[in-house]
Amino acid sequence: MGIVNTTPDSFSDGGAYLDPQAAIAHGCLLLEQGADIVDVGGESTRPGALRVSLDDELARVLPVIRALAAAGAVVSVDTMRAPVANAAVDAGAVIVNDVSGGLDDPAMLHAVAERGVGYIAMHWRGQSDRMQNLAVYADVVAEVRAELAARRDAALAAGIAGENLVLDPGLGFAKTAAHNWTLLAHLDALQSLGQPLLVGASRKRFLGELMTGRPPGERDDATVALTTLLARQGVWAVRTHSVRAHRDASAVVQRLGQEAVRTVQ
Repeated sequence: MGIVNTTPDSFSDGGAYLDPQAAIAHGCLLLEQGADIVDVGGESTRPGALRVSLDDELARVLPVIRALAAAGAVVSVDTMRAPVANAAVDAGAVIVNDVSGGLDDPAMLHAVAERGVGYIAMHWRGQSDRMQNLAVYADVVAEVRAELAARRDAALAAGIAGENLVLDPGLGFAKTAAHNWTLLAHLDALQSLGQPLLVGASRKRFLGELMTGRPPGERDDATVALTTLLARQGVWAVRTHSVRAHRDASAVVQRLGQEAVRTVQ
């Protein structure tokens, strides 16, 4: 899943693709590099970010979604708002990527169910301006699993088809670096919920801290290393700012897996 942030304040590339034509060109580049999905978002969810208006979010994402869908991309919309999700589906999006897992907008789950599109429910405890105050766990794996299970059950109860539902542990959202590493080491506990997993680690702060404080643009190598490990664990997708190296890493893992199966047979 390649990321297109049509925002002025995203942590890694804020402002780079605020212009619709720049965002469309970047989305097309990600598609050429092998992105299976292009994820278009118009509202930053970095720590400390403030909400944008509904009109601003719509104006940012809709022209980009229309153009990328017309270019043949499988488009997801990164939004917490049901009106944006509905408008994005009308514009050609086929997946709604909701970092709040339906907790921000009570209308979201039913809207997605009515449209019959894919839905990604992330683990979330609160808005970006206060989420780091909520990074308190006695057992982060057990608690994230339980809270994701609740979002899974709510989505299914709302009528979202099980085959359309993906879960996301929400790395960095109400989580410290230590929490992120612990969750990554125990993804099997989350996979046991019975839904595919999306993991979004690209260029995040916990990787920068591991690399002695490297800025976001210098965290791609570490992200690719993590993608390789995640591919071996069979996650559904990784959400990344760059695509080609991640596609290559996944291809290597897949080829080795085929060889291992053939050797056993």
